[in-house]
Amino acid sequence: MNIPKESYISLDEFYKLRDQTKNLLEYVDGVVYMSPSPSTKHQRISGRLHAQLFTLLDGGDCEVFHAPFDVELTSEKMDGTKVIIPDLSVICDKTGLNEDNYVGVPTLIIEIISPSNQSHDLVFKLNLYMQYGVKEYWIVNPLLNTVQVYTLENDGQYRQMDIAKQSGTIQSAVLPSFKVNLEKLF
Repeated sequence: MNIPKESYISLDEFYKLRDQTKNLLEYVDGVVYMSPSPSTKHQRISGRLHAQLFTLLDGGDCEVFHAPFDVELTSEKMDGTKVIIPDLSVICDKTGLNEDNYVGVPTLIIEIISPSNQSHDLVFKLNLYMQYGVKEYWIVNPLLNTVQVYTLENDGQYRQMDIAKQSGTIQSAVLPSFKVNLEKLF
């Protein structure tokens, strides 16, 4: 029995492929991942978070970007190319902003999971963001009406700082004035 080999493509091939489709595609070390189309609830949650962050950060050192917006993760410690499309990215080091994307590491990333991509956001992206040094990672689960907040510790590992279920308020550690009321979010 032959086990199928994973096929890898170059970054140039990835961008050509993306030009030929309306699907949201991400690229990690030669492998292409397709993101599902967001649901209505996903879009509402994303819009509410974006509006709150935009108002909070407007005129300051940091800026929020919503999907689809490419982030090419870079790090001196990591090899390979990663082009991801977080639902929301807070960027405080604006030197990596280009006309079409951001090259660097966002300060905070928020992903809103859907039924078809739960393991991708809960495991794969959590580890990817931790390895690249994203200071804070929020996982919003509209299926359970929960928000999990992970912050990067000095040892380079994420620690779950908070989890809010269905009600109450959750707060960012890296942006202390960013507080989310779950009743209004969901």
